Amino acid sequence: MKNVGIIYNGRIPEALDLSTTILHDLALPEDTWVSPAENLQVLRERAKETELVITVGGDGTILRAAQVTAPSGIPMVGINMGRLGFMTELQVNEALEKLPLYLEGECRMEERYMLQAQVIWGQPNGEHDDGPFHALNDVVLARGAVSRVVIISGTIDGAQMTTFRADAVILSTATGSTGYNLAVGGPILDPASDDMVLKTVAAHMGLSAGLVLNGGTEVVLTLEGYEKATLSVDGYVDYTLTPGDRVVVKQSPYKAKFLRANPPSHFYATLTRRLGFSIRGQ
Repeated sequence: MKNVGIIYNGRIPEALDLSTTILHDLALPEDTWVSPAENLQVLRERAKETELVITVGGDGTILRAAQVTAPSGIPMVGINMGRLGFMTELQVNEALEKLPLYLEGECRMEERYMLQAQVIWGQPNGEHDDGPFHALNDVVLARGAVSRVVIISGTIDGAQMTTFRADAVILSTATGSTGYNLAVGGPILDPASDDMVLKTVAAHMGLSAGLVLNGGTEVVLTLEGYEKATLSVDGYVDYTLTPGDRVVVKQSPYKAKFLRANPPSHFYATLTRRLGFSIRGQ
């Protein structure tokens, strides 16, 4: 590979230490660069000629890195310094030994579907839009600073679905199904699926069960009532919504790419361990 990037969690000192060790101890290309995940603008410039990105941190680091790698089709290899690490590939103690396998191409490519969110605001004759924002994990509409439920009307492919009165409404990818969606009782999807999950948080009215939608679905969520709300995209974008604003969510044209040495079934083999469940006899 001609150009490799290393993106690390700038809030973890050990992540920078490991990134520096990888840079010095492995035979990486001369143009290899190292940067914290928090500076997306710098990353976008550096990633233009990059062929592989190594992330050092956890799933949050990968979420930020995906904002740079997915539009350019750059694969990632994640080293886990977090708690769960559903998207990461390697543990810290094996990183230096196994990374050369990925650098030499002895692995498979895995693609993960993403979501796209567009905010539409203003009067019908003078509407404006912001975005699109792209999410590898989820798009969340949640109550703002006021401790009251949000009132959100929803349509699926133009058909009126329901009006939600809840603390939040989550739209997650298959990748994000093991995140916020799972924490509030939503289903776990196969990571290769292009489906999305719609799940409410503490629903007071409307659908409370998780709803699995096919990848071609377009969901429109309109903020009603009198209170502002917050749109969160993968936890890195926080956008203030006012009543009448609409959020259009559909499948993103981008996909996050990962290099994997383990078979696809490895996700299920490690699922219970990552969630802290015990297996009988172990």
